[in-house]
Amino acid sequence: VGPLAHVGSGSSVGAGSAIGPGCMLGREVVVGAGTVLHPRVVVEDGCRIGDRCVIHSGTVIGSDGFGFATVDGTHHKVPQVGIVVVEDDVELGSNVCVDRAALGETRIGRGTKVDNLVQIAHNVQVGEGCLLVAQTGISGSTVVGKRAVLGGQTGVAGHIEIGDGAMVGAQAGVTKSIPP
Repeated sequence: VGPLAHVGSGSSVGAGSAIGPGCMLGREVVVGAGTVLHPRVVVEDGCRIGDRCVIHSGTVIGSDGFGFATVDGTHHKVPQVGIVVVEDDVELGSNVCVDRAALGETRIGRGTKVDNLVQIAHNVQVGEGCLLVAQTGISGSTVVGKRAVLGGQTGVAGHIEIGDGAMVGAQAGVTKSIPP
């Protein structure tokens, strides 16, 4: 555990893991074995990171999702009480944001690789072995199938499905579900 890092109460860090300088792990966080958190990674309360993951500097796992209800023209925050689960062998680039679920889990599947500056919104489910390239944004409650590839600057609307093995070109805007 590096200098100025904080590991919250009830949290656990697996054997052979490294928590870099200035990292913040909230309460009841689980970090698996052999995982590396580079400097200034934030993992909010209750989130879980698997074994052999690499999380690069500035990444935030478990921030609130963008959930608001508008009543009479005023936006009211909807509590985001779920967690994030990052499965084994995932790599998250620098300054990736993975929002906690409103309820339940936001999940990133085993072996997925995420480039820098990617946004994964609340309740998103990313399958195993996906590639998410720089500046991709995935809106809430979207499901990305196994081995899907989203090219750089892809924008994905919420509440849709991207099928297993789908390949989305750079700067695409995905507004409808894509079959496997």
